[in-house]
Order: sequence, then structure tokens, then C-alpha cells
Amino acid sequence: MARIVVVGSVARDEVVRLDERFRVGTHLQGTWQGPRLGGGAACTAVPLAYAGHDVVVVGSLGDDDRGHQLTADLAATGVDTSQIEFVDQPSTRSIILVDSVGERTVINVTRTVEDIPPERLLGSRADCLYVRCRRSDLAPLLREAAASTFVVAHMPPCEPGGMPAHVLVASASDLDDDMLDDPFAAGRRVAGDILQWLVLTHGAEGAVAYSADQTLRVPSPTVVPVDTTGAGDAFAAGLLHALVSHAPVEQTLRTAAAWGAESTQWERSILSEEAVKRLLQSRASE
Repeated sequence: MARIVVVGSVARDEVVRLDERFRVGTHLQGTWQGPRLGGGAACTAVPLAYAGHDVVVVGSLGDDDRGHQLTADLAATGVDTSQIEFVDQPSTRSIILVDSVGERTVINVTRTVEDIPPERLLGSRADCLYVRCRRSDLAPLLREAAASTFVVAHMPPCEPGGMPAHVLVASASDLDDDMLDDPFAAGRRVAGDILQWLVLTHGAEGAVAYSADQTLRVPSPTVVPVDTTGAGDAFAAGLLHALVSHAPVEQTLRTAAAWGAESTQWERSILSEEAVKRLLQSRASE
């Protein structure tokens, strides 16, 4: 198995289940579901740890009760939390509204942000570095890391040259029309000439991978969503698992789509260990 470094947030998700579809400007009835571990880095790192990889999270939390509890909860899953920095800020906290058809709306209430980019990401030996972070000042660190490590990064941010990476991942709904007109060229503007693939997710429609000379499409498994929170991060975890396993690109996309779809079947922000084991067994039997 591989050593994977994941850069990004760890958060407390506070969940309200709505009795109906979310509608703007109305009074909605909901049920308090309580807090759970979330955040882009955690939602990606934990399934990878369940899959047997050696995973470390580089991120920050407040030096408060919430931050220390989140770190303990993350460590309990098998993720290395030694590179989480405690800072004098409130820990990241989000309100998650999950409506009657499983669609989620995320409201970021507080977000912990380090004053300077986390240079310690360069100190961790890794087979793969995954960046799930909206910082716009990581480019020098990623450029240095990419010289010796396979780098995968999530967009946005989409600033030119802002995210040097070998693979970029994004939801099509997060990108402007001009980027969608020629996705790989747009990705090259963000990641530079080292970009090999740009992967776009299209929700229930599946995913598309673009390279300089190929376009590969895979459908998403047909499911009835229960909770779509973290589905994109589960997709990324499946993608990373397949990439470090040196799977062909089409198989990598199918694995990622399966992990993303599976995550929508659970009332969780993070894929459960049971779900990951089922996904691995399903792949092994094919």
C-alpha cells in the first residue's frame, strides 16, 4: 500500500435533516442529527486509511476543545494526525442541511486558516500528495513537491499557475463556462505543463477524464441518494486509491465513481469502514 499525504481541512459537521426539498426563502422543518467528523481532508483521508494506505493529514485546527476532539476522532480511524497544527483560532465548523432527496447544503460557520502555507507538507515522504485546499499561495510548495512526488489537486482555486499538479480534479458545477469549453487547456493554465489528466465529475451523470489526446467517460452507478455530503471527497479517495495502485485510467475513473456513489448511501460525511471493505471486495471479484 502507499504513503499518501492529504492537505486540507478537518471539520465538525453539524447536521440537520430536512423533511422536504430545500427551498430558498421558506420556513423548513428539520431534525437535528448532531455533530460528526467532516472536512475535505478528513473525508478523503479516512477511506484511504480504511483501504490500508498509510495516510497523513496536513492541516490546522483551533487550540480548543473542538479541535482536540476532532484530532482524536481522526486519529481513531488510523490516519496520522501528527502534522495537524493547532492555532489560536476557532476550529472549523460547518452546518450541513440534508434535504429529503439526500442533497446537501454546506454552510461554513468558522474555518481555521494558518497564516502561512504549510511548508511541513514537504517534509513527509509520500508516494502521492493530494491537495484539497482553497489556499491560493501553495504553488511554490507544490512545484517543489511535484519534482519527486505524484501530485493530485482539487480545483478551485483556478488561478493561472496556482496549482501545479499531475492530476487535477474538479466538479463541473464549480467551474466557469470558459474552463468547460476546453477543460484540458484550462487545466494546463492552472497546473502547468506537468498536468497529465484533468478529471471532472458530473454528479449522477458520471465523470470525464481529459488528457492532451484522450477523453474518457464513465457513468456513475445508479443509486438513490440518502446523503450526498462528502461524495466528491469519496470520489477523490477512490481515484487516489486506484492511481497509487497503478490502475489504467478508465478503471481508475470507474473506481472513483463507485466510491463516490457508495458514499451517498450512508448518513455520514465520511465513507464507513464497512463500505470501503465492500468496495474493495467488489473490485477484487471483477
